Amino acid sequence: QVQLVESGGGLVQPGGSLRLSCAASGSIFSPNTMGWYRQAPGKQRELVADITSSGSTNYAESVKGRVTISRDNAKNTVYLQMNSLKPENTAVYYCNLKVIALNFWGQGTQVAVSS
Repeated sequence: QVQLVESGGGLVQPGGSLRLSCAASGSIFSPNTMGWYRQAPGKQRELVADITSSGSTNYAESVKGRVTISRDNAKNTVYLQMNSLKPENTAVYYCNLKVIALNFWGQGTQVAVSS
């Protein structure tokens, strides 16, 4: 019923920026929370940031000041602006939607930070 499609990943040099997008389609109920998670090689999937349908944001401590999450409810789209990227930020970034105790995930988009 719900599909999440990420885009915007790619290769970027250290210190560079990327803007990820995730478009949701299907039966999307409110209230809900959309967010971004990442999984680096050999590590557990971890929260980067999320945002409720009312606009409340939550960031991992490690990314505060370097990332900004936003959403367009009319477009059912969530964005993640990432600045000052570091090699350790290399990971697959996944879009997530939480609604009515259910979790939906996108396929992931690769972010590689390397010189």
